[in-house]
Amino acid sequence: MTDYATTALRVLKLRRGDLKRCAELERMLFPGDDPWSWSAFAAELDQGHYYVGAYTDERLIGYAGLAVVGRAPHAEAEVHTIGVDPVHQGRGVGKALLRDLLARADEQRATTFLEVRTDNETAIEMYRKHGFEIVGLRKRYYQPSGADAHTMRRPASAAPTQAAETVTTEAGG
Repeated sequence: MTDYATTALRVLKLRRGDLKRCAELERMLFPGDDPWSWSAFAAELDQGHYYVGAYTDERLIGYAGLAVVGRAPHAEAEVHTIGVDPVHQGRGVGKALLRDLLARADEQRATTFLEVRTDNETAIEMYRKHGFEIVGLRKRYYQPSGADAHTMRRPASAAPTQAAETVTTEAGG
């Protein structure tokens, strides 16, 4: 199994041409809930939110999105989504995407929030390793399944950090 921390994984600004693939991955990853459509991803990009894709051999294998509001010292960021093709899970792709998002939040010195299914122990552990703590519970957050979510928070960084193990560029759509 390839570990993308040591091979050619590129994290780039998400390309509009990849939104169909994002919607396809959503349907695979979240079939019991309300997976995002092409138009939902397009709306996020149109609103100027920060979205990146994980690419290997020019193929999109994961995506992530972040919204930042306000300015330091009161800025807040919210991780909107992280998704990785099931074939590529467990190889560092989600970690690379998260680190890229956190580097962006750190540039703004933003406290970062996210919601995660309470039964997604793998993701919860990854978030904890990156400084998040559980601060709340949202009953029946995910619909239509009714699954609960933890709200997690990561304090604002005192100084911007670099995105470890990733390369971020401004790729056009």
